[in-house]
Amino acid sequence: MSASRTERLLNLLIALLNTKYGLSRAVLRDKVYHDAGDNDVAFGRMFERDKSDLKQFGFDIETLLDHGFGSDDPASTRYRIGKESNRLPDVHLTPAEGTVLLLAAQLWERAALGSAAASALRKLQASGDLADVELPAGVQPRIKPAGQAFDDIILAMNGRHPVSFGYRAASTGKDERRLVEPGGLGSRFGQWYLVGYDRGREAKRFFRLSRMTSDVHVETGYHCEIPAGFNTRTELDSLSELPLQEAHLEVAEGRLLGLRKRAAREADARVAGCPPDGRDRLSVPFRDSDLLAEELASYGPHVRVVGPPELRDAVVRRLEGAAAFASRPAVEVRFPDAGPAPRARKRTSEDQLNRMLQLVPFLVHNQGLPIQDVADRFGISRKELLEDLKILICSGRPEGYPDDLFDIDWENEHVYIREHLELNRPVRFSVDEACALLTGLATLGGLPAQAGMSEEEQSGALESVTLKLTGAAGESGRLAAAVSGPPVAPADAESFDTITRAIEAGGQLRLRYLSPRRDSVSERDVDPFRLYSLDNTWYFEAYCHSKAGLRNFRLDRIEEIAPNGRPVSRSGNAEEGVPVKLYTPNDDDVVVVLELTRQGAGLADDYYAERTAVLPEGGLLAEVRFGSADWLPMFVAQHGGAVRILQPAELADVSAAWVASALAQYKQ
Repeated sequence: MSASRTERLLNLLIALLNTKYGLSRAVLRDKVYHDAGDNDVAFGRMFERDKSDLKQFGFDIETLLDHGFGSDDPASTRYRIGKESNRLPDVHLTPAEGTVLLLAAQLWERAALGSAAASALRKLQASGDLADVELPAGVQPRIKPAGQAFDDIILAMNGRHPVSFGYRAASTGKDERRLVEPGGLGSRFGQWYLVGYDRGREAKRFFRLSRMTSDVHVETGYHCEIPAGFNTRTELDSLSELPLQEAHLEVAEGRLLGLRKRAAREADARVAGCPPDGRDRLSVPFRDSDLLAEELASYGPHVRVVGPPELRDAVVRRLEGAAAFASRPAVEVRFPDAGPAPRARKRTSEDQLNRMLQLVPFLVHNQGLPIQDVADRFGISRKELLEDLKILICSGRPEGYPDDLFDIDWENEHVYIREHLELNRPVRFSVDEACALLTGLATLGGLPAQAGMSEEEQSGALESVTLKLTGAAGESGRLAAAVSGPPVAPADAESFDTITRAIEAGGQLRLRYLSPRRDSVSERDVDPFRLYSLDNTWYFEAYCHSKAGLRNFRLDRIEEIAPNGRPVSRSGNAEEGVPVKLYTPNDDDVVVVLELTRQGAGLADDYYAERTAVLPEGGLLAEVRFGSADWLPMFVAQHGGAVRILQPAELADVSAAWVASALAQYKQ
C-alpha cells in the first residue's frame, strides 16, 4: 500500500472541498501533486485516475468553466467538491431504534458483511446518536457465516460483475462451469442461494452455495445490472420445500442417541437388507440430502447409508473428499506472526483513505480516547493507527500554512483533534454498509422483544429505523433488497422464554441435555448468563456446576429444562466473552494445527483460531483449541475435504483412519 498515494488522494479531496471557486489543473499539479508526472500527459492520467477514485467514494466533483472558454481547454477548467457532497445525512435515533439497530448490526459479527456493519455503526457513532445505546443484556442473535463464496458474490454484486463457478446440479449430479449475472443472495430452508441469470442457459436459476464445487471467480472484465425492483426474498418465496423422504440406515448398536430419537420407525428389512451383527436398522425422515449427509458423514463408521441413493452418494462424496485431502503431501507448518493473519485482499490506498474518512469524524465526536481503544474500534493494530495519524498531520489545504493542516495530538496516549478541514462529518454509507444494516433489520422481524420493549414497541422501532436508514442510504441502499437473511426466531420458544426469565431473575436452571459428542444424556444444574444464535439455532452460555466451568448448550438438544429454585451462585460479567463464542477455552484443551482450503477458510473464524497463516494457493493454516480430541475425526469427516489435521500427527492419523473405516463400509 502506497502511503504517498493515500496522502495525495486525501490532499486532493481536502483541496477540492475547501475551495469556493474551484482549482485549476495547474494549481493542483503544483500544490497537491508537486509537479508529479514526467509530462502533461502522465499528470493528466494520474489526475483522472484520482478523480475516478474519489467518485468511487461518492464525492461529486464539479467542473467549472470560465466564461467564454470551451470545455476542451484544460487551462480554463476548474474543479471543486461541494461541502455537502457525500455527507451522511443526520440520522436521529431514539433509544429503542438504537437498540434494534445494534442488534441488527451484531447479526453479522461472525459472518460476511460483519466489517461493513461495524463500519456503518462507526459512521453513526461519529454523529453521536449511538453513544449511549448498548446491546440488551442476555441475548445476541447472529447470522451463520456463509463462507467465502458469499463474500465473493457480494463483491461482484457491489461492483455489478458476473461470477463463474463450478456447480453440481441436483437434478443430474454433474459438475459444470456456470457463468451467472448475480441478482441476489438469500437464505431459505437452512441453505444460502444465489439467484441470478445463467448466461449459458439464458434463464433465471437458483444456485445453492453448498453445491458450488470451486471458488467463485468475479468476472471483473464484464458488467451486469441487478434488474429494477428485484427482491431476493420474493424470489425465494417461489421455491418449494423439498419433499419428505426416509433415510434407511444401519447404525451401530447403542450409538447415536440423537439420531435414534428422530427415527420414525425401524426400517423395513426388505428395503434395508440384513444389517451386520451389532447393527440396528433405522428409518429417519429428512428433506435435504446435503444437510443430512453432512451430519451422517461426521458419524463415520457408526452409520452406513443404505438408501436412498442420492443420500448415500452425498455421504460417500464427503468421505472421499476428506480422504483425498488427508492423503495429500503435508505443507510446512509455519506461522510468521502471532495472531490471526488477514485473509482479505491486499489493502490499498483506497482502503486506507476510506478508514481515514471515518477516523476524522469519529475523533471529532470522541475526543480524548486512548490510542489502543481507537485502534480496537477500527479493527486495526496500534501501529496501523499511528501510520494513519502521521499521514493525517502531514495533509491539508494546498496553501500549506500551519492552520491549513490537520491538528491532531496523541503524545499523552490519548487522541485529540482540533482541526478537521471540513471532514468532521462521516461520508454516506457504502453499498455493503447499507446492505448490512438494512438486511439485518429485516432479519430481526421474528425475534422476541428485547431490552424491556413490548412486541409492539420493538416492531415499531424496527419499522421506523428502517425508514430512517433507507432515506440516509439513498442509492447505496439498492443492494439491501438483493440480500435476504435467514430467520433468527428461536424454534423452541418455550425453552427460550424459560432461559430468558431465569437470566433476568438471576435464577439457576436444571436441565436434561443430550450431548452428541459424548453420545449420552446428562442432568445439569447451571447458572444461565446469555442466549445467542447462529440463524435460528440458539445456544445459551452457562456455568455448569457438574463440570465446574463455563459451557454452551444448544436449545434443540435440551430434553427438559426448569428453574430449580436456587439463585445463581456466581454473577455473569457482561464484559467477559463478548461477543459470545461457541467454544469456551479451558486449560486442558488440545491445540491443533489445521489446513483449510480456500472454500473452508471461514472455519478459522468459526472456531476462533489463535494463529493463522495464508498459504500460496489461497488456503489457510489455522491453530485452533478444541476441548475434545475425540470429536476431531467427526469434524474432519463432516467438512468433506475442506479441512485436514496436520498436528498433532497422531490425531491426523486417527482422523484418517476414521474416514477410511467409514468409506470401507461402502466398498463391501
